[in-house]
Amino acid sequence: MAKKKAAKDEGRFEEVVREMLGLLGEDPRREGLARTPERVARSLQDLTQGYKQDVKAILKNAVFKEPYDEMVIVKDIEIFSLCEHHLLPFYGKAHIAYIPNGKIIGLSKIPRVVEIFSRRLQVQERLTTQIAECLMEALKPKGVAVVIEALHLCMSMRGVKKADAYTITSAMLGAFRKDARSRSEFLSLIRLKREE
Repeated sequence: MAKKKAAKDEGRFEEVVREMLGLLGEDPRREGLARTPERVARSLQDLTQGYKQDVKAILKNAVFKEPYDEMVIVKDIEIFSLCEHHLLPFYGKAHIAYIPNGKIIGLSKIPRVVEIFSRRLQVQERLTTQIAECLMEALKPKGVAVVIEALHLCMSMRGVKKADAYTITSAMLGAFRKDARSRSEFLSLIRLKREE
């Protein structure tokens, strides 16, 4: 039943893309565009797969008891998302830290959390907060910090057309909000460049 619905939805999606191409003044039957509706449907399904993923299920078996209580940082996590206002991409890097409170998380799960939330129609501000709140809820740490730096094609290609304007957002929860030293340590560590 689910497969039938997915095929029906994909067919409807392709019809909409064909119509859109016609509204743009193109011939959706011409050789270069004939398979575009199918490609766009598959592409958008891939770019929004985060709606079909349950972040809680992914984190369920990835939290472990551990007495470690110093900052843990995973930085330079690539993000690719779609701006919900224009359906144009924004992309950049996420930097995430937490201070454990008796529990740690498998490190690979942090980029997975980023991937799930970024593979939805988004605004960068919400994306930043969702990641921070998700980790705060799953780990109950002393604090979580998230910084995202991104380039928005909706601002680079259209509108103000400022190609090099990066947007930086942050979410500081728990110790990172209350303790200036923890916040400062995190911000200075994410600025460090790796030696090649």
